Amino acid sequence: MLGRRESFVQTLRAQWLGQQMRQLREQRGITLKQAGEFLERDFSSIARWERAEWPFRRGVVVSLLDLYGEHDGRERSRFIQLAEDAWRTDRWDDDYDELVDASFIDFPWLETRAEHICSWDAFLMPGLMQTTAYAEAVIRNAEGEQATDFSVSKWLQLRIDRQRVLTREPAVRVTAIIDEGVLRRPVGSPDVMRGQLQHLAELMRQRNIDIRVLPSRVGLHAGLDGSFVLFRMPKPYPEVAYAETLGGRRFMESPKSKRYALAYHRLQGVALDQREAAELIATITEELP
Repeated sequence: MLGRRESFVQTLRAQWLGQQMRQLREQRGITLKQAGEFLERDFSSIARWERAEWPFRRGVVVSLLDLYGEHDGRERSRFIQLAEDAWRTDRWDDDYDELVDASFIDFPWLETRAEHICSWDAFLMPGLMQTTAYAEAVIRNAEGEQATDFSVSKWLQLRIDRQRVLTREPAVRVTAIIDEGVLRRPVGSPDVMRGQLQHLAELMRQRNIDIRVLPSRVGLHAGLDGSFVLFRMPKPYPEVAYAETLGGRRFMESPKSKRYALAYHRLQGVALDQREAAELIATITEELP
């Protein structure tokens, strides 16, 4: 057993496993004390595993799955694989396609835990800052011919629910760098765009939100490979970078997230500051028909 917390890096996999094991225990109505007695350990050990302060061992996970009555082979494999890979900080990509669904690691889970969310948006407004009308247009475009009122409303509600993180306590810091082209790209009607730009201006008045704009006059820059998000987590949890392409979603922890942190720092160096960004947003809003 580890002698102190700092000797184990609390990776994203370890955090996810701890949360999932806690939820499974609570769903089965089993207390920490009962789990500890089953393993012949103090209940505080179970709590530390669930908080990812200590790494779950494969044998411990197997024993707890037996206690919790989890006998589905696919689910057991998922938990056991996470326990074996709890030390890993590399990409979350196709490694788990056979074991998990698309909700395995997702935006809401990271957004609600981050201290500071940093986004570079090269094509669309940041999801956390989209108005309902703008978001609906984006969702219908993404769904294409398969879009139904039910599916659109479901994704729209998820988008709205995610935005609650902007007003939570304690406040999360949000920094967004938006390409000027995003501000000018027509999404929906002129009224939709006007409402969206006015919403950005209102968000800029919140103390925890910093919105910058990358002007079109900047040619080559560090964000040419596409949009990405950095989730800066509370210590001792690792920083997480997220990028999405047609090939799938990618979650990367430190040290692989460092290249994104460096790119973000370079983007901040050439972006308009908050005052200049506000002036440009106001000008573009006035230019709308």
